Amino acid sequence: MTEILVREEREASASTVERVIDHPAWPVLRAAVEEIRSRQSKDGSIDFTDGNTPGRSAVEAAVGRAAGAVEELSPLLPHDAEYHRALVTDLRRWADGGFGVPDFLDSLLAFRPAEDRADGRQHLVVFPMYTQNGNPDRNLEAVVFRVVWPDWLAALERERFDNPLFLGITFEGFTSGYDTNSAVLFPETVAVREVPDRFSWGAIFCDREAARFRTVTEAAVGILGLDVPEDIRAMLTDQDRCQQAFVLWDMIHDRAHSHGDLPFDPFMIKQRQPFWMYGLEELRCDLTAFREAVRLAEEGLPQGRDVQYAVIFDRMFRFPVTGDRVKNYDGLGGQLLFAYLHRHDVVRWTDNTLHIDWDRAPQVTQQLLGEIEKLYRDGIDRPKLVHWFAAYELVSAYLAPHPGSVWNKGPDALDLSLPPRKLVDEVLPDEFPLSMFYEALAKKLRGVIASTKGITAAGTPGTAAA
Repeated sequence: MTEILVREEREASASTVERVIDHPAWPVLRAAVEEIRSRQSKDGSIDFTDGNTPGRSAVEAAVGRAAGAVEELSPLLPHDAEYHRALVTDLRRWADGGFGVPDFLDSLLAFRPAEDRADGRQHLVVFPMYTQNGNPDRNLEAVVFRVVWPDWLAALERERFDNPLFLGITFEGFTSGYDTNSAVLFPETVAVREVPDRFSWGAIFCDREAARFRTVTEAAVGILGLDVPEDIRAMLTDQDRCQQAFVLWDMIHDRAHSHGDLPFDPFMIKQRQPFWMYGLEELRCDLTAFREAVRLAEEGLPQGRDVQYAVIFDRMFRFPVTGDRVKNYDGLGGQLLFAYLHRHDVVRWTDNTLHIDWDRAPQVTQQLLGEIEKLYRDGIDRPKLVHWFAAYELVSAYLAPHPGSVWNKGPDALDLSLPPRKLVDEVLPDEFPLSMFYEALAKKLRGVIASTKGITAAGTPGTAAA
């Protein structure tokens, strides 16, 4: 009876609320999810035989509060009504089944935010999931976000860069799994009983990407003494402008994975390949976005100019020195871009100051894309292992391999009687170590990069969780 009265009081006080995170049921949901996720194992289940785990009745009560809060919040989001009904069913079925490995397939299939993208539209999701570059376990998470879909972007997607599954989004509120470096919301991360034939959406938090970019780039510019054009300085002070650049970059990058001369599955799903192959694929998609941005800028779209700045700075400054050195394929791509521009005299490190030839940067950056595209085109006619060696040759032409590398010694150093996937074991964790330039930069940027964990548009890590 008391819970019913409290709920009625919350509903009465929330009668004029429009934002989900301003509704009194949101902190109830967030607290319930945090309580549940703290009890979960790596696979999302809860083992009540563990003496450190509270009784089942306490967790069941938390699930009840979470389900009730979703029902209270759902009227604010009529476009998600079907999903929220399925979500409540999945939550209660998980509890009734004894909290085994969660299965939220039914609610996942009911959530279809990309079918009707509208700028500023709110969504509330609750899923057992891991968060890429965040929490590796499939714990329950609650996230409130808004869609970024301005008219100019919608027109580009409709007329030029068809990508019906893509969502650019910004944080409104989140639980602990997103108080991390994770900037994506992907259906592939959700715990389900079986993988669907295809997914209907994929979302990227352009506000986190933009805020992280601004923080790291500003620090790197100061450390390196880089004299940047006034236009770039203005961009770094403008969060909304950076978000628009990232949502365009992400939309074209995402689409690029399935366009072009592709000698293998573009997402490399269920494939085991040397990590430089993943690095080249991600860099290819980024440089494809760069090339399209050059064209858009020439046509008068200001976001096209900003995407070029974002790709060069994020790739050269943040990617190479972020994360550990174990098969860091994004870091490898950033190292390659810097080395290529340096080799072609677009980037110069002289007198302890970095210089960039902005007039030549677009042409030379696209030239690197041309080399990668030729590798792909030729790869269609090559056996897998031959293609891997050709890719290694491309990368090692600009980045020095580890002196102990077996791959660098060539095919004669490897047991070619083994299947290709076994030869991946011979790849060193850090096959292409950081240069002296990047070793020094990493020491100075490490603290700045760490400070961006959980960052949001407000600029303060974890702000959106409050």
